[in-house]
Amino acid sequence: MVDIEVLCPAVERDEEILTPEALRFVAGLHEEFAARRDELVASRRERREQAARTGRLDFLPETAEIRKAEDWRVAPAPADLEDRRVEITGPTERKMAINALNSGAKVWLADLEDANTPHWTNVVSGQVNLKDAVRGTIAFTSPEGKEYALRDDIAHAVIVMRPRGWHLPEKNLIFAGRTGVGALVDFGLYFFHNAKALLDKGSGPYFYLPKMESHLEARLWNDVFTHAERELGIPHGTVRATVLIETIPAAFEMDEILYELREHASGLNAGRWDYLFSLIKYFRDAGPDFVLPDRNSVTMTAPFMRAYTELLVRTCHKRGAFAMGGMAAFIPNRRDPEVTEKALAKVREDKRREAGDGFDGSWVAHPDLVPICQEEFDAVLGERPNQLGRLRAEIAVTAEQLLNVAATPGKATEAGLRAAVDVGVRYIASWLSGNGAAAIHNLMEDAATAEISRSQVWQWVRNEVVLDTGAKVTADLVRQVLTETHAALRDELPAEHLDPAVQLFEEVALAGQFPDFLTLPAYERIE
Repeated sequence: MVDIEVLCPAVERDEEILTPEALRFVAGLHEEFAARRDELVASRRERREQAARTGRLDFLPETAEIRKAEDWRVAPAPADLEDRRVEITGPTERKMAINALNSGAKVWLADLEDANTPHWTNVVSGQVNLKDAVRGTIAFTSPEGKEYALRDDIAHAVIVMRPRGWHLPEKNLIFAGRTGVGALVDFGLYFFHNAKALLDKGSGPYFYLPKMESHLEARLWNDVFTHAERELGIPHGTVRATVLIETIPAAFEMDEILYELREHASGLNAGRWDYLFSLIKYFRDAGPDFVLPDRNSVTMTAPFMRAYTELLVRTCHKRGAFAMGGMAAFIPNRRDPEVTEKALAKVREDKRREAGDGFDGSWVAHPDLVPICQEEFDAVLGERPNQLGRLRAEIAVTAEQLLNVAATPGKATEAGLRAAVDVGVRYIASWLSGNGAAAIHNLMEDAATAEISRSQVWQWVRNEVVLDTGAKVTADLVRQVLTETHAALRDELPAEHLDPAVQLFEEVALAGQFPDFLTLPAYERIE
C-alpha cells in the first residue's frame, strides 16, 4: 500500500474527487510510471545541449523505417470525434466551461494546463467541474444572480481534457514520499471518475497531450493509458489522445509519436505559440540565424512555420489521424468595432488558409469566433466530417526547412521589446493571482504568451540584438523597460501580484542559465 499525503487544506466538494479509491489509483500510476517520467524529463537537457552545439536537429535515423512504412495507421476515430471542425479552448472554471459546452463548437479542450494555474483550488475544482460536465449537471449562478446552465436545444461540445505537461509537479500530493507528477494527477483523477460515465453516454476519455519532446514520451503516455484501462476494466484502445506538436524536437518525430500511440491516437495539433517558445529555447544560443523578430511579425506564413504545418497535415493524413489547426486568440471588443472588424478578418484569413491546407479543424478561444471558424471549414468540408482523404502526398519537408528561421521577415523593434515586457508581466501577474486564461489587449493569452515574451528577451540580450532605434538590447535596457512597465501598471494591477510578476519576469528573462519553464519558479510562489 503506497503512503499518500494530501498537504493542502480542504476545497469545496474535494471529498468527491480525493476519494481513497481515486488516490490509490493515482498512486498506482506514480508507482508504475513516475521514475520513467523523471528519466525522460532529465534526458531533454542532453538533446538540447547537442542541438545548441550543432545548431540543428534532424529526423532520427534509428526510426527511419517507421517513417517509411506504408502499412500502419492509427485507430479509427470514435463517432463523436469524427467531426472536429471547430474546437474551443478554455480553462475548467465553471462559467467558462458552461459557455464552452454551449458554444456550438464540436469539441471543448478542457484545459488543466496552460490556461489554468495549478493553485490547489483550481486543480480540485477543475475536476469537480469536469465531473459535473460529463454528467450534464453543471450549472452556475454569478454573484450578480445571472444563471448559467447547459442548453437543451443544441449538441454540447465533446470534452477533450488537457492535463499538465510531463515537467510540472503537483506539490500538494505526496506518493510514497515523492512529489506528485502533475500529468499523472490530472489524468488519473479525471480518468478514474469519468471514463465509465463517458462510455455510458456514448463518448469516451479523450485527451490533448502537451509539451512532449520525443516519441519515448509518447510511449510513456501510451503505457499509462494501457495500465489505466486495465486497472478499471475498460476495453483497450478506449482512450483517444491528440498530441500537441508544440516543441521543435517533436516536429521531427511526428510519425514516431503517432506510431507509439497508434492504438490510442486521434491526431496532432499545431500548437503554434508554444512551438515558437520551444524554437527560441532550443536555439537561444545558436547564433543570429535563430534570432526571431518581434512576436507579432512571426506569422503562420513564415517559411519555417509553413514547413511545420504542411508536414503536420501530410503526416497525420498518411496515418489516418486528424490534423488540427492553431489558436485564434482574439476576443471581440464590442466597444471598439473597428479593432474587432480588423481582427475578425485576420481570424477568417487564418482559418481559411488552414481549411485550404487540409486541416480537419481548428481552435478558437472565444464563443463569438466559433461561427467564423465553422464557416471557413464548412466551405471546404461541405457535408464531409473531415479531410482525412486529402493526403497531401506532394508535400516533402526537410530539416533545413523546419529550421529556416533566418528567412522570417520582420525585425526587432523597441515597440516589440516593450510589448514583450508588458504582456509578459501582465500575464505572470494574472497567473500568480490564479487566472491562467488572461484577457490582454483583446487577446486570450495563456502561459505560452509569457514564455515567448521572456525567452525572446533573453535571446535578444544574449545576441546583442540592435533595435530599430539603434539601441542594443542589454540587461540594463530590459531593466529600464521593466521599471517603466511597473510604473505604468501600478494603478491597473494590485501590488501583491504586480510586484512579484515584475521580479519573476526579470528572473526568467535575464538569468545567466535559462530556466526551462517560467511556470516552475512561478509554481514555487503559490499554494
